[in-house]
Amino acid sequence: MTITASPVPILRDNYAWMLRDSGTGATAIVDPAEADPVIEALEKAGGRLDLILLTHHHADHIAGVDEVRARFKCKVVGAAADRHRLPALDDAVKEGDEVRLGDSVGQVIETPGHTRGQINYFFPDGAVLLSGDTLFSLGCGRLIEGTAGEMFASLRKLAALPGETLVCCGHEYTESNARFALSVDPDNKDLHAFVAKVEQLRAAGQPSVPSVLADELKANPFLLAPDAASFATVRAKKDKF
Repeated sequence: MTITASPVPILRDNYAWMLRDSGTGATAIVDPAEADPVIEALEKAGGRLDLILLTHHHADHIAGVDEVRARFKCKVVGAAADRHRLPALDDAVKEGDEVRLGDSVGQVIETPGHTRGQINYFFPDGAVLLSGDTLFSLGCGRLIEGTAGEMFASLRKLAALPGETLVCCGHEYTESNARFALSVDPDNKDLHAFVAKVEQLRAAGQPSVPSVLADELKANPFLLAPDAASFATVRAKKDKF
């Protein structure tokens, strides 16, 4: 029994994520902001959808929810704190709650910073993290509603997950994030090796994600920040980069 995660490219640079429980075939989609490519991917995968999981309320993560729900008659899960600005939820969840997909159980992690109500999902079976716009490969989300202290604390939660965790984020931002990371940490050999792999993937037309948390911990400048003040400094530099 394990969870697999596959990116579904949508919009300009977003990813929805298709999750599959290997034991039962139960399927979920994370942040279906564009219905047509998501429906096409699900049909190719067998035409089953049990759950839609939402990380936060921004339109580029939720705009396709109602159309996808209508097609597959599935349940929708999202943050209780954001119930008022999400599509209608069947299950409103908070920190410490669990989400079941077939025989696999995911943990809900509240990660405010990008938005107040942002949540992430971690499935230990398969070590899959759906990080939304909290943690990107070599980056993190902008502080639209939260503070640097909140985002730093959220990233510390994610950094404590197992090193083999697959970071399944919401956007293909890695190349631009890499340019910034190299500007603030030019002597980091792990970062240079990380960027070389990303360049190979993108040159071959492949997604740069999921990345591996252990690699992010050595190369991502936001995860390398030792405290909230240092994080705030790096985040401010990125906002002006």
